[in-house]
Amino acid sequence: MTEADGIILGSPVYSADVSAKMKAFLERGGVIVATNPGILRHKVGAAVAAVRRGGGMTTVDTMNHFMLNKEMIVVGSTYWNMVYGKDIGDVLNDEEGMANMKNLSENMAWLLNQLKSYVMFGLDTMQ
Repeated sequence: MTEADGIILGSPVYSADVSAKMKAFLERGGVIVATNPGILRHKVGAAVAAVRRGGGMTTVDTMNHFMLNKEMIVVGSTYWNMVYGKDIGDVLNDEEGMANMKNLSENMAWLLNQLKSYVMFGLDTMQ
């Protein structure tokens, strides 16, 4: 993560929040960042969730709060960053959700390019 310009956190929703694996990842990552302040500062991030019915907002919020608390820049889209489906591959049929994911990726790419230009022109003197 320290080498990446952008980070996308994603989780399926099994029980109204992030999966157990994502929760463990966030908690362990939180300890690493706490002992190395600023290692994720100014990284661009986004959170996405795959949802059957409910819990999508909580899931996205959990991952967004991790990023915000680590001084990351969180990217958004035109709606909540989640797709709906019951079985593997079903989310690909969620046209609205997939369109939102495309928009999210375009927003993230735009911001990463803006930040790259900012650094290239030497405007990044404030750290």
